[in-house]
Amino acid sequence: MRRLPVYFLIDVSESMVGQPIASVQEGMRTIIQELRTDPYALETVFVSIIAFAGKAATLSPLTELYMFYPPSFPVGGGTSLGAGLNCLMDSLDRDIQKTTLEQKGDWKPIIFLFTDGNPTDDCSAAFRRWNDRYRRHCNLVAISIGTNMNTALLGQITENVLMLNRTDNESFRQFFKWVTDSIRTSSMSVSDTGGEELKLSSTSGLNLEKVNPAETRRVDENFAVLLGKCQTTGRAYLIKYARRFGNVDDMEHILGHGFGLVGAYPVDENSYRKLSDSNGIGKNINTNLLYGAPTCPCCGNQLGLVICECGGVFCAGENANDHCPWCGIHGELSAAGEGGIDVTRTQG
Repeated sequence: MRRLPVYFLIDVSESMVGQPIASVQEGMRTIIQELRTDPYALETVFVSIIAFAGKAATLSPLTELYMFYPPSFPVGGGTSLGAGLNCLMDSLDRDIQKTTLEQKGDWKPIIFLFTDGNPTDDCSAAFRRWNDRYRRHCNLVAISIGTNMNTALLGQITENVLMLNRTDNESFRQFFKWVTDSIRTSSMSVSDTGGEELKLSSTSGLNLEKVNPAETRRVDENFAVLLGKCQTTGRAYLIKYARRFGNVDDMEHILGHGFGLVGAYPVDENSYRKLSDSNGIGKNINTNLLYGAPTCPCCGNQLGLVICECGGVFCAGENANDHCPWCGIHGELSAAGEGGIDVTRTQG
């Protein structure tokens, strides 16, 4: 029987303590339970879990799916990605059955790397070892849990880099369902066609974003800054929000997730654009994550954060009929729905 080895390389650093590590623990149980109902997965899938913090350790060696039980996850200090990757490669050397004249070897291993922060060790040597000896023979999927990870760094070891933008319970639930579906689809592919190309499930409708590791444009995740334009004077201004660090479990009900208002500040548009990156628009952010509403710093209008159909941010006062200074459209204001509005943030 040809095996489909599936490895989970999981960051268990201190920043994962609390809800994130509990969600990973529950997610792994769900993955195993769901895969056991799939005949293709039962026939081919073997699972291993490797954890890394300041050091790395194999929590579960490669085990046939029907005999596998997820371990308890520890927590440690540090985020030694290089140590984790070396532990994975040592496991691959021990575990993987290679094709010989007498028998077919294992299918190409699938590795899911979960991490929520940048490495605290020098992982350059481990990256070289991986790229030289293992990368062509494995399917590595790297997932940034949250938005603090440098995804360009992950792009040095795989072209499959994704970001879980939110870390609430529902986002984690959907994420682990996506992992399960991806493994199920891959096991079906190797069983039916013998193909070893990775079959990832669609991320449509999820808070999971496929990122381009070669893309150098990033935003400062500690701030959410919006570029607005005054409807009265035509002057530009910046609305600055700072990340709220109140998403610790026992404070979440008080502070919530997202960014709190710092203020709104007029800027000279010409000098601002001269000193801005030519690719200076960043990612979208939902208004439900922005706490506090500014007044216009240029004319004093009470609504400094109004979003036009064109996506432009401007101010509004008491006029029944407003116009967008970005595109010129006229119309009446309406409130955002419960889902908020996605607006483009600058790079910060």
